Amino acid sequence: MDAERRLERSNHTAFLDDHIMYVWGGYQVVDGNDVVCPSDEIWLFDLDCGTWERREITGDIPPELSGFCGSYVNGTLYIFAGCDPYGYTNHMFSVDLTEQPYTWREVTNTGGNKPSPRSKHTCWVHRDRLIYFGGYACKTLQEVRNTSSSNFIVEETSWTAIGNTLFRCWGWNNEVSVFDIHTATWSMPETQGPTPAPRGFHATAVLGNKGFISGGLETKELDLFCLDLETWTWTQFDLPASCVPPGRSMHTMTPTSDHTLFLFGGLGTSGNPLCDAWCFDSLKGEWTERTHPHSDKPRLWHTACQGRDDDVVVFGGSRNYCVLMDSVAVLRSPWQQQCNDVFMFQTQPYSLSRLCEDFIGRRAELFRELLDWLPSKLQRRLDKRLTFFSADKPMLKQA
Repeated sequence: MDAERRLERSNHTAFLDDHIMYVWGGYQVVDGNDVVCPSDEIWLFDLDCGTWERREITGDIPPELSGFCGSYVNGTLYIFAGCDPYGYTNHMFSVDLTEQPYTWREVTNTGGNKPSPRSKHTCWVHRDRLIYFGGYACKTLQEVRNTSSSNFIVEETSWTAIGNTLFRCWGWNNEVSVFDIHTATWSMPETQGPTPAPRGFHATAVLGNKGFISGGLETKELDLFCLDLETWTWTQFDLPASCVPPGRSMHTMTPTSDHTLFLFGGLGTSGNPLCDAWCFDSLKGEWTERTHPHSDKPRLWHTACQGRDDDVVVFGGSRNYCVLMDSVAVLRSPWQQQCNDVFMFQTQPYSLSRLCEDFIGRRAELFRELLDWLPSKLQRRLDKRLTFFSADKPMLKQA
């Protein structure tokens, strides 16, 4: 399978470290079947020159996973929970990406009470803590009895029984679970304030010491909450319906400044993919819809990272996922198409330095022979920009 085909994926994890984007996991659709991407490899994309590199990962290789949550902190990627071939899990794996060869390690011997198995959850990274929210969880009957009905919505058809005894069920939750990476300890803080309804397929982001959450529910307008990650107090933003994005799930929300979030795409409540973009100003408490050049790229189950100069870097996802509804069932369209392209949203004016780099990069025939006159560090950077703009890259688009 060629590199372009292997890079197609949805429901993966991606993050940026300096000018390198790392991509791991997810799934593809091959001949109408979902195929999970290999766990023993990670892909690196150089944003300066637009090239991909595949690297192997050995060690305690995670099983095939879907619906997992990936988080990056201090050079280490953490993968928590999801569904493996045997069902829902609450296992955690980590890989130190500052040391080669890359090696997976299963995180065991943790303290505290580990969250129940789950998928479709999210994570805020704050002060070396992984703070997980929500998802579709699997609980025992005793756990359900010990959980408030407002924190866990049981799907009545999900009970599993042995004989006449019910012992396990599934449902949506709004639990907040914290993992301290230094002490390897789990905890569940007691929160205050208006708590978001249980959900999955939502989007989260961090601004300062606030964790934001939006969507994932079948509501006409997009809801928005934030959790103070020090005091564990929830706040709900009550905004006029006339200036709120339409409801959605499987979208992304990315910080682009210390008080601004950028929302893109998702699956609309009508069951079709979206390609609209919105900015939320947390100081003013208001949404603003953004015009952009990617209106031909509806996307869901993609990733979006904060890049250089506060660009939003989007990779992968599905462009034509569709939910079909009839009187009996809700079905996923079989003609889902995964993507492998990278494209960017510019959220603020570029610096003079970047404008000059891009101007030179787009005009290789005029400037290539003059690069030898420049300092070596600047010369290497411009060499990358020349590569970026000169190569024919169907997987890479820049606005």
